Amino acid sequence: MILDRYFARRFIQSFLVIGGIFLSLLILIDLIEQVRRFDEVDLSFGQLLHLTLLNTPAAISEMLPLLVILSTIALFVGLARSSELVVTRAIGRSGIRALLAPAGLALAIGAAAVALLNPISAATSEEYSRLSDSYRNNGGSAFSISGEGMWLRQGSQNGQSVIHARGTSNGDTLKLNEVTIIAFSPDGTPTQQIAADSAVLDDGNWTLSNAKVWSLNQDINPETNAVEHSTLEIPTSLTRERILDTLGRQGAVSVYDLPQLIRDLGEAGFSTKQYEVWLQVQLARPIFLVSMVLIGAAFTMRHVRFGGTGIAVLSAVLLGFGIYFVRNFAQILGENGQLPIFVAAWAPPFAAILLSLGLLLHAEDG
Repeated sequence: MILDRYFARRFIQSFLVIGGIFLSLLILIDLIEQVRRFDEVDLSFGQLLHLTLLNTPAAISEMLPLLVILSTIALFVGLARSSELVVTRAIGRSGIRALLAPAGLALAIGAAAVALLNPISAATSEEYSRLSDSYRNNGGSAFSISGEGMWLRQGSQNGQSVIHARGTSNGDTLKLNEVTIIAFSPDGTPTQQIAADSAVLDDGNWTLSNAKVWSLNQDINPETNAVEHSTLEIPTSLTRERILDTLGRQGAVSVYDLPQLIRDLGEAGFSTKQYEVWLQVQLARPIFLVSMVLIGAAFTMRHVRFGGTGIAVLSAVLLGFGIYFVRNFAQILGENGQLPIFVAAWAPPFAAILLSLGLLLHAEDG
């Protein structure tokens, strides 16, 4: 246990040092990106820094596999150079047994990332989107789904419009059923209300069927001056892809909210496969981080007198990137329905663990 605690402490030290270096670089690079992105908007340095910090949790979450594999490499290269791995084997402990503490810590880091970091990054990503939209086009658009139906907000120079629909038909074009639209002036005063049987999004317009329009001008009676239209077109800058992207950034949804979102999307007629895959990918993250530890150790648990340390480190990093690419590729296949959801999410980390264990057993006993 003393030796395990020692390895765990060395691993945590490497993880914190490497994480601190990457975090500093990440904040600096993202701050420059925010300055470039909002160069046409008059924002203060504090506002730009605020946007950068809101992006940071999501970026750290994406970087965790890289941080874990680099921390593992730093740990075992350091142990090899000081001959501590030789001493560990001399007292009868195998190299695989020495991996118990780093692998356990990677599992704990992964569990903390799912339980704590994921909700934090989801909340900060949503706040970043809200602020960036408000800075760019005075509110932009928003889209959400609840038990009461679908709510959508679109913005323009003439003000905001709030759209509510009881349900959708999700085919080649987006069709909303039982639609109510309330238009607001730039100062927030409601100016118009529209009720329609359906609304179809096509070619930059909402095409309403059987629509009734009420003017909300304070000087007139809305019902007396209401106008009915068999077909009515309302311009919009939204597209079906943009609406889905507004809701569809899985990273902006907490893992705790994903099951309810999946149910709501299913009831509204949208495909839920990408969210189901994303949920399973998040749940498999601790196993994936353990595979990164095993891959890093498979190439670096060797004495420096054998030479080739640089090649071994490079091979470990490249294999780690390869496994990361395979996981993302499997995720895409799962979202497209070409792989079962559980296979797309869980097969890559378990395959990586088996591959790295094979390399470790070959190095230990081969």
